[in-house]
Amino acid sequence: MIKWRTRIVSDPSVCGGKPCVRGTRIPVAVILDNLAEGLGYDELLANYPSLKRDDIRAAMAYAAAISHDVCIPLRYETRHAV
Repeated sequence: MIKWRTRIVSDPSVCGGKPCVRGTRIPVAVILDNLAEGLGYDELLANYPSLKRDDIRAAMAYAAAISHDVCIPLRYETRHAV
């Protein structure tokens, strides 16, 4: 498992303290948004030359880690039998 803490940092003087890839101004949210839109690793790496494969993995590991602690209420929908 990737140790995301070595790659993901939060510095109040960089991007308003949003979690970013260490040594860049690339927020984790930007990486995750791109992945969610269907971009692959190679496209991300081409669009952000300072990014490394392990940075992308670290961003996903960070998101997984915080999802264990953060609960966003979702609307409950019932499915009706047809």
